[in-house]
Amino acid sequence: MAVSTIEWTEMTWNPTTGCSKVSQGCKFCYAEIMTRRLKAMGQLKYQKGFNTIVEHPKTLQEPYKWKGSKTVFVNSMSDLFHEDVSLSFIKKVFKAMNDNPQHNFQLLTKRSERLKKLNKHLTWSANIWMGVSVEDAAVKFRIKDLQSTSAHIKFLSLEPLIGPLKRIALKNIDWVIVGGESGFRPREMKEEWVQNILKQCNDKSVPFFFKQWGGKNKKAAGRTLNGRTYDEMPIIGKKEKDENY
Repeated sequence: MAVSTIEWTEMTWNPTTGCSKVSQGCKFCYAEIMTRRLKAMGQLKYQKGFNTIVEHPKTLQEPYKWKGSKTVFVNSMSDLFHEDVSLSFIKKVFKAMNDNPQHNFQLLTKRSERLKKLNKHLTWSANIWMGVSVEDAAVKFRIKDLQSTSAHIKFLSLEPLIGPLKRIALKNIDWVIVGGESGFRPREMKEEWVQNILKQCNDKSVPFFFKQWGGKNKKAAGRTLNGRTYDEMPIIGKKEKDENY
């Protein structure tokens, strides 16, 4: 467990480490860069590097020990639905989340096809928030895959946003996060793309969270839009949304 600087969560929990790139949003992967650093620092959990998936059974006991109520980003350094993560281990991760309803667990995947396939094998307690990353129109199919799952809270992470996303399917989507790419060679995120997504969210009453403009100096670029910050979060226990979306 580690305290997180990610604006939309409190802490991170990594039952698995390692990943592989599947789409354009992975080009400048944060987890890959951090894995190299942590490996060089001698941290045992990351000694097999970024390209090797490792399951860490000992971490499954951690949620039982956290005090209070936490908002937890699961697998910030990996993807729980990677094809090399066993279904048996995924079930164990879900059991740890099911057993700790006092915490909200945020999962994010780019492997929506496997998420859809495994959905029926998993127990979706109300404290599990399931999201998909959608960086451009080429991977909008991930939204439909997410919508087909039994997750109580479904969200979209449109980060790094590297292309326009017009006419997003927002039926049964509970939260949208938008953010630009940061790093040494960040790809541009145009304001008109962000404004269009904000309008779509407003039209459908979907909570909108603007994470950052990004760029080489993301702190200087900030995270204000229209002269304000957008820190909206999912409405827990909400009624079913209008079927006419």
